[in-house]
Amino acid sequence: MLTVKETLRQVAKIHADRPFYEHPLWDGLVKGSFSKKQVQEFARQYGIIPLHNHNYHGRLYVICPDHLWRARIAEVVYEEGTGRMFAKGTPHNELYLQFGADLGLTASQMRNADYCPEALAFKAYFSEICGRNIVEGIASHMLAGEAQGPGVFARMAGQMKKRYGMTDKGAAFWIIHDVADGEHSSVGKELLADFANTEALRKLVVKTVRETVDMTFLLYDGIYRRMQAIG
Repeated sequence: MLTVKETLRQVAKIHADRPFYEHPLWDGLVKGSFSKKQVQEFARQYGIIPLHNHNYHGRLYVICPDHLWRARIAEVVYEEGTGRMFAKGTPHNELYLQFGADLGLTASQMRNADYCPEALAFKAYFSEICGRNIVEGIASHMLAGEAQGPGVFARMAGQMKKRYGMTDKGAAFWIIHDVADGEHSSVGKELLADFANTEALRKLVVKTVRETVDMTFLLYDGIYRRMQAIG
């Protein structure tokens, strides 16, 4: 019998077997081994997530079948859209634009990035699965995606301040997501206990997390290739 506890153990093992911070993209960002031009390209490409987040969190809110849990998800959407819980009133997409500005990029350059095919594929996949049903949406967004960041982003922000002269304002997106993503992923675990109430659904959770991690690494591969092409 696949219990909730065992499901969460298997989810943790998927992340442990394939930690995102070992990908050369994130390894280089944490170590500060990329040129500023390469990090600018990262900023543009990675914007496919924070600058399009209404397509992801928003869909979870719409499809949630329980009004009490819908209110919990609304808190996550509210924070992303307003920043009033963790970011002193700055929406998270604006925080990301501040990150780009610190690297010398305009808001237009960030919003109108020439996305690599892998980024476009990730957006299509993530948008679709977040609107498919609440179990797969939570598994993909909160258990596969937001469970990965906490603990790494703050180190990366510190390296960027040291290596590229980034300000506290420019690094704020990554610092805040160390806190906010941890909070969001914990909500995902609670929702899992309520909605993945059969063994078949819990197997679906594990399958979805593994699939989402695969798609996320595809995104990282595409961004890394773009950065390497810059040299």
